Amino acid sequence: MPTVAFHTLGCKVNQYDSQAMLEVFQQAGYEAADFEGRADVYVINTCTVTGTGDKKSMQAERRAMKNNPDAQVVIAGCLAQRDGEKLLSTGARLIIGNSRRGEVVKLLHEAMEKGQAICAVQDILRADYEPLFITRQEEHTRAVLKIQEGCDRYCTYCIIPSVRGGIRSRKPEDIRAEAEGLAKAGFRELVLTGIHLTSYGRDLEDKTLLDAVKACDIDGVERIRLGSLEPVIATEDFVRELAKIGKVCPQFHLALQSGSDEVLRRMRRRYTTEEFAAACERLRRYFPGCALTTDVICGFPGETEADFAQSCEFCKKIAFSRLHVFPYSRRQGTKAADMPGQLTKAVKEERTRQLIAIGKQTALAYHQSLVGTVQEVLVEEDLSGYTRSYVSCRVADSENMCRMGDTLQVRIICADENGVTGEPVRE
Repeated sequence: MPTVAFHTLGCKVNQYDSQAMLEVFQQAGYEAADFEGRADVYVINTCTVTGTGDKKSMQAERRAMKNNPDAQVVIAGCLAQRDGEKLLSTGARLIIGNSRRGEVVKLLHEAMEKGQAICAVQDILRADYEPLFITRQEEHTRAVLKIQEGCDRYCTYCIIPSVRGGIRSRKPEDIRAEAEGLAKAGFRELVLTGIHLTSYGRDLEDKTLLDAVKACDIDGVERIRLGSLEPVIATEDFVRELAKIGKVCPQFHLALQSGSDEVLRRMRRRYTTEEFAAACERLRRYFPGCALTTDVICGFPGETEADFAQSCEFCKKIAFSRLHVFPYSRRQGTKAADMPGQLTKAVKEERTRQLIAIGKQTALAYHQSLVGTVQEVLVEEDLSGYTRSYVSCRVADSENMCRMGDTLQVRIICADENGVTGEPVRE
């Protein structure tokens, strides 16, 4: 039986896309293999959000070719979409980008029969939603469910709209069908994801993100978690209606990017820090004790010391439970790449280090706030799992009550910056 191995970089959408392609290979008679071992086919699902993503994608291809020089290599994803023809020179057999992934086996076999490399990258800007489908994932309790593709925000630093295309939303009935299948396969938590989740439904008649969430409110699913959102979606009406769906997890990832209004303006983000703070207040009012997580970019072109100081103070004020911090990465083809005031690598890295330190402080404070409370923990592996607010919890289980897939009530007894520890509550 031929074997196929996957290496996935980047976001949860890529994780979903890789699983969908893996299942296409398995339906064609392939067996999954370890990417770091020997396989007949290697698929690298690439990321091009940052220069680091580009570098790691190409390193993965070189590792694959070293593991088996005779293997067929497929390069998919955002870097492939961006540099398709260029990547033909790397030795890959097939380049497919962010479309035709459901045809990956057919296209690979065509390339092999012709004895040549093929670039099957198509124009993504006018693409329809590609009907990919999954029935399982590597994790045994949580599954990523893709409901949306593309983005039309064109933030000045971001290359993604050009490699993912415009807004395309998955129909609620298709979401429900996949959710039902995943629930039957034993997944207790669904993570709804997309390239720009906030825009879900704009291309569908009278549909919003709430419709997608309700489509997952089915028997067998205990938790519904939302992927990355923008604060503009957290209106009073939206948050109030979301709170009525009891399975929605009280953890919300609101993409901030900067705590300086001047930097937000140059980034072409469509909110102010005041509006962001108001969105956080509404979420905390309807979901008491909820966890708020975010992304921040350090060293955007023209970011002054004062701008950075404002970002630091704003992150402390909001008290995020988790901060994902990135140094600004210059991406050719974006407006920010040509902006004056490009900062040095050293400055960007130092600011990133400082903000990561603040993130550790706010994470610790949030985790400590849970000590003494009883939290529901969905066990994902031996003696550990996640609370509904997505805090890692180690379970002190001396009586062997903890099993993968179990939902436990756990009293939190201590905390650190990485998570909490708790004891199962006995009846």
